[in-house]
Amino acid sequence: MFKSLYAWVLRLADSPRAPWALGLVAFAESSFFPVPPDIILVPMVLARPERAWRYAAIATIASVLGGMVGYAIGALLFDTLGQWLIHLYGYADKLEALREFYAKWGALFILIKGLTPIPYKLVTIVSGLLSYNFGLFVLLSLVTRGIRFFVLAAILGRFGVPIKAALDRHFGLILISFAAIVVIGFWIAIKWL
Repeated sequence: MFKSLYAWVLRLADSPRAPWALGLVAFAESSFFPVPPDIILVPMVLARPERAWRYAAIATIASVLGGMVGYAIGALLFDTLGQWLIHLYGYADKLEALREFYAKWGALFILIKGLTPIPYKLVTIVSGLLSYNFGLFVLLSLVTRGIRFFVLAAILGRFGVPIKAALDRHFGLILISFAAIVVIGFWIAIKWL
């Protein structure tokens, strides 16, 4: 199963549709989708390392645009879609504590959470819900998402050959480990936020 999934991801990464798929996943992940764009970004950069910076830029811009949609969900649609998403991710009971925390540490929260495996959509929706300064939100999102994707692209560009060899040999284990990191990120966000 993992080998066929890996082969499909590599084919997608090397296809002309890859930048669109990356942009779509990065956009959706910042507002409602649970799968991070790294799943597509990594094989794309490994397949075409000369395009690493272009792919990082696509992921960054699409992620920030998706973050704006997440912000709008929090600001405009919280009573319907936003509340459903907050309940889905287990934040309903912690909303008031989050409001107080955000008033004091909002900028740092956006910067740190944008770099971690904790779902960025939670940051975007909460930023809108709590009416965080939109311009500052966009600027901080550009910084944190840019750092995340450009650093990843730089690492893959520099160490791509050994990373690809490890992926070729251990894709299933790496995929399970990555999924575990995302689940742990969700757990950390729910437990300590």
